[in-house]
Amino acid sequence: MKIVNGIEDARTILMSERGIVENSSSYTKSVEGIIQYVRNDGDEALINLTQKFEGISLKCIEVDLSTIKNAKNNISRDLFDSLQLAAQRITTFHQKSLLQGWSNSREGLGQKIVPIQRVGVYVPGGTASYPSTVLMTAIPAKVAGVEEIIMCTPLSKDGKLDDMVLAAADIAGVERIFSVGGAQSIAGMAFGTRTIPKVDLICGPGNIYVTLAKKMLFGEVGIDGLYGPTETFIIADSSANPTMCAADLLAQAEHDVLARATMLTNSHQLAQEVSSQIETRLGLMTRESIASKSIENRGLIAVLDDLEDAIDLTNQFAPEHLSLVVDDTKMFLDEIKNVGVIFVGEFSHEVLGDYVAGPSHVMPTNGTARFNSGIGIHTFLKFIPIVSFDNEQSRDLSVSASIIAKAEGLHGHAEAAEIRQEL
Repeated sequence: MKIVNGIEDARTILMSERGIVENSSSYTKSVEGIIQYVRNDGDEALINLTQKFEGISLKCIEVDLSTIKNAKNNISRDLFDSLQLAAQRITTFHQKSLLQGWSNSREGLGQKIVPIQRVGVYVPGGTASYPSTVLMTAIPAKVAGVEEIIMCTPLSKDGKLDDMVLAAADIAGVERIFSVGGAQSIAGMAFGTRTIPKVDLICGPGNIYVTLAKKMLFGEVGIDGLYGPTETFIIADSSANPTMCAADLLAQAEHDVLARATMLTNSHQLAQEVSSQIETRLGLMTRESIASKSIENRGLIAVLDDLEDAIDLTNQFAPEHLSLVVDDTKMFLDEIKNVGVIFVGEFSHEVLGDYVAGPSHVMPTNGTARFNSGIGIHTFLKFIPIVSFDNEQSRDLSVSASIIAKAEGLHGHAEAAEIRQEL
């Protein structure tokens, strides 16, 4: 694994090739065509595009309810129990995050908080299955009070949907499931088709086609965010366990060849030990080919003069995940502002966050943690201010409103305010 010394070399490497979608121009025209096709031809386009891209003849777009309900019988009891445990913890976390509206009659102001009515969840599939993503997206929406949650997920190569994903959807309270994937499913949920209802917001991660479709369709439909390959930072001092650090970095590297696994430390010895551990453990991984490319091309250990430099790098890079493996965490918790989620201590490892800790694992990537948060109940809520003045309050405030309106040259505004002063 690449080791560099000093903050400047680390910054140069980390800040290269950043962006929501790298080298996306070659995909843009294709996604635009898919979106237009689905807009015009609806279900027919979904069926034809599934045949074209996946080689599957789609007999029925919607999954029947009995298939969803029976899925739990086709997975192990241990897995079902683990999914239920995860669902319980995710539900509890988001319930504690619920927000309340407020009203102040004296000031004539208030705020109403209402959930989005219909949400579409996208769950990647095809070559892999992600029941955890179902729970991490649908449950916060359910806790927020969303009236209807639908889900799109692609069929596997043998033309089936994974029972793990279906069971998780049933646990999470997903009402309807549609067996389409890719950019076409995003367009289907955004516009609505004969089979798929039009949604108000689409959430969930996906490949470059899905991400571009979400980006292009924003405005037609709400989106939670745009997600790229996973990113993890570990800030570690000499007290850190090198084996655990290496295992945590490799756990994220196996996600994707473009995943970024990074450790920032002030210990040369720890850097060497972690690098050695990674080389040893790579050969034991079932996804060695993926993890090896990630580590070789994007893996980094930066040895810094001072761990305060790690705070600067973290706030500038704004990684999806941050693990703090240091003796004293207070300084870091106080000063780190730009990150999706923070894991404190070597036993609060990131894999727990991926599955059972409680917060959603759908977190901002590619620097968007500077201005965005991971999926939570806030993703599915609208905040509606309420203004309710009596005559006296209105007259007093209308004086200032009229003055500002005239200053802006909006005399119609000023007149509407002045009329209230005369009554």
